[in-house]
Amino acid sequence: MDSVKLKSFVNTLWEDAVVPSLTEYIRIPNKSPAFDKDWAKHGYMDDAVKLMEAWARERLPALRGATLEIVRLPGRTPVIFIEIPGDTNDTALLYGHLDKQPEFTGWAEGLGPWTPVRKGDKLYGRGGADDGYAMYGALSALLALKDQKVPHARAVVLIEACEESGSFDLPYYVDHLADRIGKPSLFVCLDSGCGDYDRLWLTTSLRGTAIGTLTIKVLNEGVHSGDASGIVPSSFRIARMLLSRIEDEQTGAVIPRGFHVDIPPARVAQAKAAAEILGKEVYAKFPFAGGTQPMAEDRAELILNRTWRPQLSVIGAEGLPAPANAGATLLPSTTLKLSLRLPPKLESDKAMALMTKLLTEDPPYNAQVTWAPLMPNNTGWNAPELAPWLEDSVKRAGQAAFGTPMGFMGEGGTIPFMAMLGAKFPETQFVITGVLGPASNAHGPNEFLHIPTGKRVSETVAMVLADHASRH
Repeated sequence: MDSVKLKSFVNTLWEDAVVPSLTEYIRIPNKSPAFDKDWAKHGYMDDAVKLMEAWARERLPALRGATLEIVRLPGRTPVIFIEIPGDTNDTALLYGHLDKQPEFTGWAEGLGPWTPVRKGDKLYGRGGADDGYAMYGALSALLALKDQKVPHARAVVLIEACEESGSFDLPYYVDHLADRIGKPSLFVCLDSGCGDYDRLWLTTSLRGTAIGTLTIKVLNEGVHSGDASGIVPSSFRIARMLLSRIEDEQTGAVIPRGFHVDIPPARVAQAKAAAEILGKEVYAKFPFAGGTQPMAEDRAELILNRTWRPQLSVIGAEGLPAPANAGATLLPSTTLKLSLRLPPKLESDKAMALMTKLLTEDPPYNAQVTWAPLMPNNTGWNAPELAPWLEDSVKRAGQAAFGTPMGFMGEGGTIPFMAMLGAKFPETQFVITGVLGPASNAHGPNEFLHIPTGKRVSETVAMVLADHASRH
């Protein structure tokens, strides 16, 4: 491909058509089903689908023979399914999602989850980067190929609406659409992160998750703390004791060996290389409060902590009144929502079974303890070794699009589709990348899409698809 023409084409398409549509997409509060039980009744998911469908259909004539269908299985979130005929018998599958995380708190003045605001290169609002841009990026790449009459394989674009809930609907669609998907030899996922905005980053691994709610009940109703403390054990203290079975509170390290895996030497080497590239940005990208320090000084170890080691987080609580409303009362119960990030290759069912055993067996003071697993368990993923043609392709494409040598790094988050697809198509080659870089803050306040990175990722995908078609 002519990289200068490619850059010009993608830039024009994004500024004239992609960014305006993404701006409207951000306005739609299409929260994932885990955060909006009445999503079907509210209709926001349908609004997001209609917006993207209209944008794509307007451009299908340029992708000769392309078809688009909104696939709806009963009782499940919809899927956008686009097929673009190719010049070879191979298939490339391009994936993204359009559902969003909930609002969260702490948005800066003038910003909000459903209030799109562009400031220079950044488009603020929920879902633009995670992962609304994916369909636009995939079609931008394919349209750029057509613009230069460059051959590509048959392409399938699959955009789901359940990823932020663990993709529990997706397996049903993969089975339902199996014949139409075929056997992809290349899989492109645009739902990952980047270490910085200066280069292409290829995701080499993803962690899994085990999530649930832990409830400790010690009383049937609250009682005067002066009367009961010292006799009735604190439900919060018991919760702390149970968490210490999993996590060393002094270091943050997860204790049981059953939650760990051996880290492949190649991934350790990549973590060290990424640490050299990023320097202090490994941790400086996070908005630390006051003098808070990262959990280790060794930057490579910090990268391995967030990509290949289990980590426990308390992500929600119930039973604790707001300080202004808290009286001198011993609380009858404490509920904590726990998220255990699992290392790649660790089977999530085994991790959940161990978590259940540790949290519920022989509870302190024989307190009433309940552990309720939530959402599907998600097993992590470790990328297969890159074929020589693909390694050469991503390096050349990344250099051409960004002007800087690319980087390799695992990600601490989860994309449930990866493990599923890897098991289903063991011969498939993977390109996992994304725009979630420093301060982009997916899931939190002030999420933004770094527009130049979105454009460059689109350019990269176009060049890789071209190489995929001509590799033989």
